[in-house]
Amino acid sequence: MGSLAWEVIGVIHTDGGCAEWTFPAEPGAVRAARAAVRDQLYGWHLDCLADLAELLVSELVTNALRHAAGPIGVRLVRPAGIGDTLRVEVSDPLPDPPRERVAHPEDESGRGLQLVAGSSRRWGTSPGESGKTVWFELAVPG
Repeated sequence: MGSLAWEVIGVIHTDGGCAEWTFPAEPGAVRAARAAVRDQLYGWHLDCLADLAELLVSELVTNALRHAAGPIGVRLVRPAGIGDTLRVEVSDPLPDPPRERVAHPEDESGRGLQLVAGSSRRWGTSPGESGKTVWFELAVPG
């Protein structure tokens, strides 16, 4: 899928070792963010990380849509070499950090952060000037 089909507010940067996009806080943002991440990782020849990165970005963008009302930023920082980490960041204008919770079997939500925590090398949150960033790192197989 080409970038023209995505609902993107802005492509900040997609050259070199970093790629950034801003998506509207609308349901189509999840699909658009997944496609942008997948295409960028394929372009960087990191196909082996694309499925997992796409899934985790989907969870974090969905959380941002549920809890924040402004634009959602997605940023990828390319690893320098084999054995390094891919850093993925999802930002939104809500300053409150997300809370990991235990979801019961009958719950329809509440598993996103558990999935991020269990699937990534590390994850965390960082406060920003206007909101927060939730990030995770994936190991590049060597």
